[in-house]
Amino acid sequence: MLDETLARERQFHDAWAAAIDVDGIRVADYFEACTAPENRFILQQMGDIRGKLLLDLGCGAGENSVYFAQKGARCVATDYSPGMVDVALQLAAKNGVEIEGRTINAMEIDFPDNTFDLVYASNLLHHIPDPKIALKEMHRVLKPGGKACFWDPLKHNPVINVYRRMATEVRTEDETPLDINIVDYIQSVFSETAYDTFWIATLWIFLKFYLIEKVNPNQERYWKKIISEQERLKPTYGQLEKLDGVLKKLPLMKRMAWNIAVVATK
Repeated sequence: MLDETLARERQFHDAWAAAIDVDGIRVADYFEACTAPENRFILQQMGDIRGKLLLDLGCGAGENSVYFAQKGARCVATDYSPGMVDVALQLAAKNGVEIEGRTINAMEIDFPDNTFDLVYASNLLHHIPDPKIALKEMHRVLKPGGKACFWDPLKHNPVINVYRRMATEVRTEDETPLDINIVDYIQSVFSETAYDTFWIATLWIFLKFYLIEKVNPNQERYWKKIISEQERLKPTYGQLEKLDGVLKKLPLMKRMAWNIAVVATK
């Protein structure tokens, strides 16, 4: 059963990789756009990464590895999809940086203990049959004092869950958004944990895509659209982000966010 799940994930992401236009990827936007609050949070926690050895786990199209390489890190881009690793290497070449690429299962990371200064993973854990195994593996391959930096969707918000039920063709059938209580497990494994959640009132943008702009959720990935159109969305997002800051102070509201971002120190 596990092998079948992993095979479906690989097949889906290999097919996606074959359709990616590397020339259309604006790397910096994925970390610096107003609509990338998860990565902006992570960057605040990471500190100086120059010369650091970084494992990009579930690298996707390689935006992360290329961005970190541009900032001076030595990056290893890994994914269970060989197609995605190839795209990451193409993106690195296009942007004039060097990265290493390897096909890796995040539940069995093929590196020795205490290898990396940083492990970064975006939108990965909800694709893994047992996220706790991947978290243990991240911890294992980190050097003492190293940081695991990752963000993923949560399962609790009803608005985003409606979107998930509609957007069946741009999501894998096996993915499982996280329960916010995963933080308790992370805190039990790592020595220090910083986290925040994002997108509560700001999810109005998703509703606007569907209800007003009539964007078909199976033809455009909304989570990509918020990055590619961040300049247009900035005024609306900025106002709603302020509201999110208030909402997250209320009891139990953090769990209603779309995404969680975590920086955990070994």
